[in-house]
Amino acid sequence: MVGDDIITLVEMNSSYTPYVEKVKSLGYPEDKEREMLFKVWEDMLNQLVDKKLTDMEIKKYNIEVSDEEIQKTIERIKEANFFTDEDFRKELAKDGLTFDAYQKSLKDQMLRTKLVNQEIKSKIVITNDDIRAYYDSHTEEYGGKIKYHLRNIILKTPPMPDEMLMRTAAKIMNEVLIDLNKGESFEEVGKKYKEELSIIDGGDVGAFELDELSSEIGEAVKGLKAGEFTSVIKTDMGYQIFFIKDVENIHGTSLEDASDEIERKIYNKTIEKRFQLWVDELREKTNIKILK
Repeated sequence: MVGDDIITLVEMNSSYTPYVEKVKSLGYPEDKEREMLFKVWEDMLNQLVDKKLTDMEIKKYNIEVSDEEIQKTIERIKEANFFTDEDFRKELAKDGLTFDAYQKSLKDQMLRTKLVNQEIKSKIVITNDDIRAYYDSHTEEYGGKIKYHLRNIILKTPPMPDEMLMRTAAKIMNEVLIDLNKGESFEEVGKKYKEELSIIDGGDVGAFELDELSSEIGEAVKGLKAGEFTSVIKTDMGYQIFFIKDVENIHGTSLEDASDEIERKIYNKTIEKRFQLWVDELREKTNIKILK
């Protein structure tokens, strides 16, 4: 019971049944499956209660949607998807819907949209301070980024090397580093030591942001300029030295350019939050009783 209205078991089963097979197909243990089915049941019931509450508000405010509005909306949908009337009906059939059932569902959606516009959207104001605060707190999204274009010299070691091999490998790579510090190029050093164990001039390995690199390599590369190189780094693959071919500064999005997008994000998030608060208030004011 929702106020003077009623949700029948038939309505409940109609909403709930399509999800039963989906849950059962996941292969959970019996106890977990029962728990999930109960959760789905509760969620469906809450959704039906919320729908009844909004339906009651739609009636209260005499909100209406004309047949002409529904048809215009359907025509816009068909046009956006390049559907003929026949194509459109075939797509509905794939989802198990008749045209009449879709029209009814669309009318319900449009009524609720008008209600939300009247009771929630019209009362939302997004200020410049709101936009600035969001921008400042999402630097990872709108701030600039740095990419390091790398090449490497690597002395590969086996997965479980003995201590003698590791000491020898470290010694050779330190000699490589000394030659690099003397001004020899990566190419020259790579050729010079190519016969030593399995040392390889790895060449160009690509451009990366710091968070795309392992912590060891990222720390070694961070702050270096084009033309500089790291110290010897011990990695899972072996000992490596990285040369910075280039540092690319990717400019972020300015507040001015990001403002419209941020306003939409704040607006949509605010709608969701306020809609739920509004529904919760309706629940508190309405006599709701579940008969078990």
